Amino acid sequence: MGCLTPHLVKQRPKAQMKNNTQKGMVFMVMTMLCFAMQDGLSRHLAANYNVITTVAIRYAFFVIFVLAYGCLVTKSLRQMLCTQQLPLQIIRGVILALMSCLAIMSTVRNGLVNFHSIFAIYPLIILVLSAPILSEFVGWRRWMAVIVGFCGVLIVLRPSGETVNAGSVLAITAALLMAVYGICTRLASKRDNAETSLFWAAAVGGVVMLLAAPFIWKPPTGSDWIWMAFLCVIGACGHYLLIKTLDIAKASSVQPFAYLQLVFGSIIGVVFFDDKFDTFTLTGCVLIVGAGLFSMTFGMKTESKLRE
Repeated sequence: MGCLTPHLVKQRPKAQMKNNTQKGMVFMVMTMLCFAMQDGLSRHLAANYNVITTVAIRYAFFVIFVLAYGCLVTKSLRQMLCTQQLPLQIIRGVILALMSCLAIMSTVRNGLVNFHSIFAIYPLIILVLSAPILSEFVGWRRWMAVIVGFCGVLIVLRPSGETVNAGSVLAITAALLMAVYGICTRLASKRDNAETSLFWAAAVGGVVMLLAAPFIWKPPTGSDWIWMAFLCVIGACGHYLLIKTLDIAKASSVQPFAYLQLVFGSIIGVVFFDDKFDTFTLTGCVLIVGAGLFSMTFGMKTESKLRE
């Protein structure tokens, strides 16, 4: 699963900051398409093998990508390794690995449409957690947006609760973990740069999956290795594009496009996996995304007024 965090790239002096919003938007659309394709491939492979095998191989390639990025792009692998808050970085890595496993399990059980419809609530959960943990001002308007967003989730689950099952519970748990990961990333960014956080997310997750894999390891066979390789490459492309996106454009200008993962993921689910996208799901998605965009926009306006 992909996620947009404002601290993915190391901040540079204002004079050196680039701000090519149009190009950043294009990159962000491509990023969300890559992450949606990654979700689809993960669902396909996990259904034929198991979640741990799929995530373990994906993480192995993720670690290779991060190490290559450190050596070839940042030119300072040692600096990337240095952290002032190792326990927090370890917690981030474990949470991200667990979230990835739960997310794929949810897509296998309930499909991409159901998962992404519920998972889209995580930015609003971050908003809820940011008040007590980060002491950030939320305000009654954004609290109302949170309530609307959670109502959207209830609509996706159906008023009768007929779609409340293990897959839905996994999706809600994955969204909660993603929100906690986002909060931890904000805390980590206060003392560590983004390359360091990226490395430890990959390294810790890789170790966790490596320790779990031997117990239920089922290696791909035949042409499935090609799909697995495609999954790894698509995932790496998504992470690289996200880094480039936030390197050339402000996070606030491209963050709304993160919701395109819901759109692309749903299209892939309907076309390739025969997922259902009915009126309840559409209504819930509109409420969730609308609440998220309102909260995001109002939050940026509030921050702008406070600076003035």
